[in-house]
Amino acid sequence: MTASLAFAAAQPHFPPMALLTILEFPDPRLRTKAQPVTVFDAALKQFVADMFETMYAAPGVGLAATQVNVHQQVLVMDMSEDKSGAMALVNPRILEKDGEQVFQEGCLSFPGIYADVDRALHVKVAAQDVDGKEFVLDVEGPLAVCVQHEMDHLQGKVFVDYLSPLKRSMLLKKLDKKRKQSA
Repeated sequence: MTASLAFAAAQPHFPPMALLTILEFPDPRLRTKAQPVTVFDAALKQFVADMFETMYAAPGVGLAATQVNVHQQVLVMDMSEDKSGAMALVNPRILEKDGEQVFQEGCLSFPGIYADVDRALHVKVAAQDVDGKEFVLDVEGPLAVCVQHEMDHLQGKVFVDYLSPLKRSMLLKKLDKKRKQSA
């Protein structure tokens, strides 16, 4: 047996990760409010691993459980270039937010669509990790935008909700046109 096979055989068996299906707007399930996670077990860890796999494959920098039709308060994000900034937030809640920034946002549920959105510059968020341990995340800039965007999904909100009716209408027409072209 080669060294790599011996190493693989010695490792505990984990089920392979799975790519999850990302819901696309205007799927009404994107408007479902997520419920708090109460069980921190192997199934939650596997789900979070599947969410990371799905986010990276899309490719994206954030993904909320609502977007994969699981209505639990779970989100993952990684804005690093080398996948070194992976974070999972379970039951996140904003403790503080201040400042203002305009940032061009996209969304895996709105493929190819981007718009400038006003968000808080700085947010402090309390959350739990996949083991249920509480922590506080204090971020600003683009990472603060990502946290707010994904937390909105858990409340049934999408980024186009922040746009004027005219801008929203124009973006949704663009989304329809893209879908017709790819069909």
